[in-house]
Amino acid sequence: MFLSKSTLMVLLLICSTYMLYAQQNVTGRVTDASFGKPIPGVTVRVANTNRGTISDADGRYTIAVPSGSTQLTFSFTGYKTKTASAGSGTVNIAMEEDFARLDEVVVTGLATTVKRSNLANAVATISARDLAGTAPAQTFDAALSGKIPGAQITANSGAPGGGISVKMRGITSVFSNSQPLYVIDGIFVNSVAVPAGLNDITAAASAGNPNNQDNPSSRIADLNPADIESIEILKGASAAALYGSKAAAGVVLITTKRGKTGRTNISVNQETGFVKVRHLLGQRVFTSETALETYGAPQQAEFLAAQAAGKIYDYEKELYGETGLVLNTNLSVSGGSEKTTFYFSANRRAEDGIIKNTGYLNSSLRLNIDHRINDRISVGITTNYVNSSADRGLTNNDNNSVTYGVALAFTPGFTDLHKDELGNYKPNNYSASNFLETRDKMTNNEAVNRFTTGIKLDARLQQNDKTTTRVVMNAGVDYYNLKTAAIFPASLQFMAALKGASIQGSTNNLNTNLNGYLINNFNPSSKLSFNTTIGATLETGNFENILVTSTQLIGTQTNLDQAGATTARQFRQKYRDNGIFAQEEIVIMDAFTLAGGIRFDRSTNNGDYKKYYVYPKGAVSWNLAKMAFWHMSAINSLKLRAAFGQSGNVPPYGSKFTQLIGSNTGGFPGSLIDNQLGNPDIRPEKQSEFETGIDIAVLDGRVSLEATYYNKKINDLLLRRAPSPSTGFTAEWANAGDLRNRGIELGLSLVPINAKNIRWTSNINWWRNRSLVTKLSIDPFALGAFGNSLATFFLEQGQPATQIKGSIPDPRDPTTNVFVALGNSEPKFQMSFFNEVQVFNNLSLRFLIHWKKGGDNINLTRYLTDIGGTSPDFDDDKNGNGVKDGPERLGSGSASIFVQDAGYVRVREIGLYYNIPVPNNKFLRAVRVGVSANNWFTWTDYVGYDPEVSNFGSNTINTTTSRGSNGISTGVDVTPFPASKRMSLHVGVDF
Repeated sequence: MFLSKSTLMVLLLICSTYMLYAQQNVTGRVTDASFGKPIPGVTVRVANTNRGTISDADGRYTIAVPSGSTQLTFSFTGYKTKTASAGSGTVNIAMEEDFARLDEVVVTGLATTVKRSNLANAVATISARDLAGTAPAQTFDAALSGKIPGAQITANSGAPGGGISVKMRGITSVFSNSQPLYVIDGIFVNSVAVPAGLNDITAAASAGNPNNQDNPSSRIADLNPADIESIEILKGASAAALYGSKAAAGVVLITTKRGKTGRTNISVNQETGFVKVRHLLGQRVFTSETALETYGAPQQAEFLAAQAAGKIYDYEKELYGETGLVLNTNLSVSGGSEKTTFYFSANRRAEDGIIKNTGYLNSSLRLNIDHRINDRISVGITTNYVNSSADRGLTNNDNNSVTYGVALAFTPGFTDLHKDELGNYKPNNYSASNFLETRDKMTNNEAVNRFTTGIKLDARLQQNDKTTTRVVMNAGVDYYNLKTAAIFPASLQFMAALKGASIQGSTNNLNTNLNGYLINNFNPSSKLSFNTTIGATLETGNFENILVTSTQLIGTQTNLDQAGATTARQFRQKYRDNGIFAQEEIVIMDAFTLAGGIRFDRSTNNGDYKKYYVYPKGAVSWNLAKMAFWHMSAINSLKLRAAFGQSGNVPPYGSKFTQLIGSNTGGFPGSLIDNQLGNPDIRPEKQSEFETGIDIAVLDGRVSLEATYYNKKINDLLLRRAPSPSTGFTAEWANAGDLRNRGIELGLSLVPINAKNIRWTSNINWWRNRSLVTKLSIDPFALGAFGNSLATFFLEQGQPATQIKGSIPDPRDPTTNVFVALGNSEPKFQMSFFNEVQVFNNLSLRFLIHWKKGGDNINLTRYLTDIGGTSPDFDDDKNGNGVKDGPERLGSGSASIFVQDAGYVRVREIGLYYNIPVPNNKFLRAVRVGVSANNWFTWTDYVGYDPEVSNFGSNTINTTTSRGSNGISTGVDVTPFPASKRMSLHVGVDF
């Protein structure tokens, strides 16, 4: 039976009336409780739903509240969360500032959060303003430096495109993964560095050192820092245990910016600046006598001719003295309705290097969309595309004297290497290469296309006044294609034998993750809550690298098939990891927090890929200031906490298999068994960590202190040992040692001045770590450097994992040498100072100072310049003993001269910004201008381009042996790409 039009109209009117009755619009204004000023951007949500909005520029908001909903929550970064009744049509809120960030929500599991005031772990948080709001760094990884208590962050070189080594709370592995896991909006992303095959030209990994030294950039550098909303760093196993065998080196959780309900906001930001070399070593000033003494009579004549013609060149300045232009343009658009919000950004960053023909170009697009299907179901989508290109030059160690720095070390300034009138470069008679010709003709490029996407589904299955049950599902894909091209024309001086080389690589990497969680929140009373989570995860990885080296190039051709000889190498690895976990968090009287969890984890990289390894965690915190007996109003929070957890580190890919290598005998191809024996019983490293601490906030949070002590033990270290000679093999992976890290982290936050027109905030962090090899079931061994006579990292039981040893003359018998400890690459401590002064809410001065006390480098750059006779202090006699410093160092026979204190004090970031007052209008919201500098001031006694350098620092995959760079030997200095400093002008406009 069909309804008549009149009947249908009546039903529609009834439904409309019911809908009006079923919900009401609540309006209001949010202001600052201290000064009464409006607060824009406050998130207003209806409790127990995913319905929300944000306040406008005048602090006003409007939200539709469904029938039966009685509570509204108001939250904003830096303010205490407020709850109010939604009963009336108008709800005005005055929010109090949360100086100690006690109401800040912190991630505690794969899908759960807790207020910082109840947090039982030390979790570092970096906001968008902390990350890039002072002085934007070139890459995301570089922007972390000095901001993470408990982390040692080292730039592997100053080459454009990044390349950073990050150690969380000391050494977590020797040969397995030593870098943290990066998770962006729930997507597990790959951060490995892939070499370009430069070793075929430089032979840097010869002479008994198998570590890769191609100086590639880390792929996490692809991420645009301007897209990041916040970062949380889970430094220890107790915090990261639910991430299982990927969390041994810590977890970096990155949340990108999302749209908010309200008007569409458009923001355009332009950075224009320049980069210059931070420091030059200088070059030896020759005389006729020293030229004769160092090189001989023909070179003395060359010097005298050059001196007479006024052609004494400063090749170091000519090579490293370029001023690079920085252009960074960012556009973002965000907004949305009550149901759908979006955030879109486009960014293009171009930066020239301090060496001619080097530079970095990164273009990225991001689109994040969130849609509320209804009050119970919402879905969020994250997408990011990156195209980058890095020209990195030819630097770092080499054994063929072809890199810029090594050739420069042997070249005096009185020889002429410039082009003649026909455009031909003059040969370098002092080294194997003319570095000016190499710079101008060779290519070393990394080109990346990367696509990252993820989807999140959040559905409330059940909810009432006391309990809510949700299901959350995450799926993510991280794919990139990396093309490397290293081209060396036949006309180069050192290409006489090879007649040119074209080394081209193609890498495809695909990571996927699928996670599902069931979360139940049960609140039987206002003083008790239970948060229960169970879930499962699945991660896969598929990495393939093809590297082809062609020599004897035909003319100027660079195609691989236009060559007389070609060698191809292919490296492939796949893994599949899955885990099952459960976690329970109990909060009692908003003062006690009890948390416990367990994860069962397995991986195809393990010897027994079917076996589940167990990683438990437990934590407790007690905030005494929230107890009824507490009557000290000056102390707002006094929390005691303790936590224990375990995580793992899977064995290197292929360690359980005996591999085959290609062979050709008499023209017949075949395969031979490699010299490394597979170990079918290999198992993960297991990390167990206990941490305890105290957090105090006084004077309404204007003074807060966080103190943490941790004791981290790593058992079943993955090391390479020599099996029995009867096996016929020379190496085998084994679980052959134990390691311990102990440390302290202190954080002090201050608001010394908080007036209406001026505010000064300050954050001071101090941290230290001490490592110890507690067990080693194989013989002690050297790793990551160049032998006893030049100092080397040395692993032995009962000593720090980062100790440096070397040979020195025996004090009792100078004709013989003894092998002794000479230093330690681990700093004695590190400290950072961040300060911001705001005046009239318009003018702000911000700066970050980083102090690294101690920590030694193996500096072989000066050793090479001593050998080449070009050290700037070669002819000095600082100790007045009548022997020149250069010859004295070379003749000392002691490796101690290469071990140098790499401590420093550095102004990492400084920025002065001004918000130009804009009258209220419908179009223009804000205009800001500023000037900033990165690494502009550094104080150090280190004799080198930069104390923050390492030839072996990155998490590099070795596509020849599947053995990556080790996690210990950061701080090796061999003619790196010099570090740079940057200064920029910023202009931003918001519509």
